[in-house]
Amino acid sequence: MEVLSRTIKDGRVISLIHRYLQAGVVVENKFEQTAVGVPQGGPLSPLLSNIMLNELDKELERRGHRFVRYADDLLILCKSKRAATRTMENLVPYIKQRLFLKVNRDKSTVAYIRQVKFLGYSFYMHRGCRLRIHLKSVEKMRTRIRELTARSNGWGNARRKEALKQFITGWVNYFKLAEMRTLMIEMDEWYRRRLRMVFWKQWKRVGTKQANLIKLGIAKSKAWEYANTRKGYWHVANSWILSTSVTNDRLRDAGYLLLTDCYLNARKLN
Repeated sequence: MEVLSRTIKDGRVISLIHRYLQAGVVVENKFEQTAVGVPQGGPLSPLLSNIMLNELDKELERRGHRFVRYADDLLILCKSKRAATRTMENLVPYIKQRLFLKVNRDKSTVAYIRQVKFLGYSFYMHRGCRLRIHLKSVEKMRTRIRELTARSNGWGNARRKEALKQFITGWVNYFKLAEMRTLMIEMDEWYRRRLRMVFWKQWKRVGTKQANLIKLGIAKSKAWEYANTRKGYWHVANSWILSTSVTNDRLRDAGYLLLTDCYLNARKLN
């Protein structure tokens, strides 16, 4: 409230914000008093967070540090490990004693730039510092695609297609600043195999599998052979029979968005 009062001269606004902070919250249908902090998810939370941490920005600028901050994620760049350790030791007391904020020591660390994760990105050196996607972000993406292409969710093809399109578009546009063409090509191979596995599971019966393979251009004898195979879904999804029938172009024509296509389009627009 003291920080807000420096710039907001209208006492009514200050009073309204003060009342909001003391209004309490409802947790699991029970009212609880607000002793400290801002209700998570409230409309004022990100605004007040940035106002508070703006004081930290000004302190870092006063000390001559190079830094980048997004919400409460902060990256301070130093020339050596010794300088970084000294900065950490000097800054934590300021955050605790002057701003009355808690520092997550488990997530706060001194590390070389290649070992840093920031907003899902990691960094590498090649003619300067460049961006790549952190391995944890890649694994989260794989997990999400695995969920969207699971047969256990009970979705039809239209809903699955739309969900995949929304997720891939959002994910690629967020990470498009990174160098990831090779990664997208590799991920697409796995992703297309997941889609072919979904189709193979959907066909279920031997007669349905044979009929669909014939419609997609497979010879009747080969279609009958694969329709009766005892191999697992994941194994068949990587076979030449599905690669040559459920082709990449057919997946595109059916409306499935591929990662590489989305990435290349995003880079063009960028």
